Amino acid sequence: MLGNSEAIQSSFTTDLSASVVKELHDFVYRETVADTDRKTYQAMESLIHNLNTMHSRAGAQVPFSSINFGTDISIEGRLISKNLLLAQEAGLGNGETAIFPILIFKVKEGVNYDSQDPNYDLFKLAMRVSSKRLFPNFSFLDSPFNFKYYRENDPNSEVTYMGCRTRVIADINGNNTVNGRGNLSFTTINLVRLGIKHSKNENFIENDVEFFNELDEITDDVIRQLIDRMKVQSTKKVKNFPFLMGQGIWSGSEELGSEDSLEEVIKTGTLSIGFIGLAECLVALIGTHHGQNEAARTLGLKIIRHLADHLTQASIEYKLNITLLATPAEGLSGRFTQLDKKIYGEIKGVTDRDYYTNSFHVPVYHPISIYDKIHIEAPYHELTNAGHITYVEVDGDPSENLEAFEMIIRTMKEAGIGYGSINHPLDRDSDCGYNGIIKGSICPQCGRNEDESEFKFERIRRITGYLVGTLDRFNNAKRAEEKQRVKHSTLG
Repeated sequence: MLGNSEAIQSSFTTDLSASVVKELHDFVYRETVADTDRKTYQAMESLIHNLNTMHSRAGAQVPFSSINFGTDISIEGRLISKNLLLAQEAGLGNGETAIFPILIFKVKEGVNYDSQDPNYDLFKLAMRVSSKRLFPNFSFLDSPFNFKYYRENDPNSEVTYMGCRTRVIADINGNNTVNGRGNLSFTTINLVRLGIKHSKNENFIENDVEFFNELDEITDDVIRQLIDRMKVQSTKKVKNFPFLMGQGIWSGSEELGSEDSLEEVIKTGTLSIGFIGLAECLVALIGTHHGQNEAARTLGLKIIRHLADHLTQASIEYKLNITLLATPAEGLSGRFTQLDKKIYGEIKGVTDRDYYTNSFHVPVYHPISIYDKIHIEAPYHELTNAGHITYVEVDGDPSENLEAFEMIIRTMKEAGIGYGSINHPLDRDSDCGYNGIIKGSICPQCGRNEDESEFKFERIRRITGYLVGTLDRFNNAKRAEEKQRVKHSTLG
């Protein structure tokens, strides 16, 4: 005999026509999907809000967080990716742009790059959101130096970036993975001072032996310093890092006890040597930088390739991951300049500004097309295996011309850029919540004059990869750099 519930169900299904059953099924399915979508959005919204309000870094700062995504083609992965982007687009309370996490969209042929790819819609959405919120940035898995690690259906082989540029993938001991690893420490070389010291050599291009010999000496000193620092880190125990090591986040640490040392497990990390001011170094040596002519471009690549080769040999010699970083120069940009001015005075095109140019970048004040800037900087991405980024600076509101925005991203990808992004003005009136471009002191939405108000407009700008909600938070060097940035002209 049928139980009561079974009898009712049997009677119910018997009395319903097939069309009604299908309609009921479709209704339940739609509502379930919609409810799951809403809850996923709320979860992503909560994640972003927490990462902008949870002051747990050094006891006073929000965590510097990054999320790499875009290649998961599963239903669940796509749902999370879509809602993460939509939550970023919506912003925080009253439409405020989220400073963290740094969203990094991984671009990959066959996954999201072309119209027939399963995640192409997410790529399009990522560009729309970036045009409004400055994030996500874009990493390019098909760049030769990233693609060589790529294994299909293995997310741990997909190169990821941290924040403004840090990249960890290769392991001299064979563990080529992005999971459970990180950068142990880095030290930056001041290329400008080296260029100034050798600037009196009128035949530098034909006779550059002394320059490269001194560069080697400095590099070897830094390598020894990094290894000494690693030895100190190696004396620490698992209990000194209760989250990173105690929770098994770092690869290999899950097998250690609280009193065990970190000596063996941290060898999968990287020791990086960075550099600053290639552009000013070139001006000191030959009178022009790599944004100006082919001779400077050839010399610039020669210098950085020499550094990269030296570190590759050191990595083999020490059996450690010794890598080359395109330093973001958040504080050093101004500090190195001040030190060199005291020694050498003001040198036109070298020490006559308040800052040195980041790593291999074409100087921000140099007028250049988007196409030329991308193609001049692209070869340096392969050489700087510890991390790199290329920016282009555009004027106006890119959300009003998404075709141009996409063309820039595609130009980066085809040029062999590893990691790139587009800078554009992003202003906000916290009083009425307007987001966009505010020219002058009048809000175009509510008409408020910031000169007559206690509350100023937020002028959100990117500094070395991170967003800053007001220019007052920049140091003096970075404020000067931002003020002198020129907008790059059209692609070609």
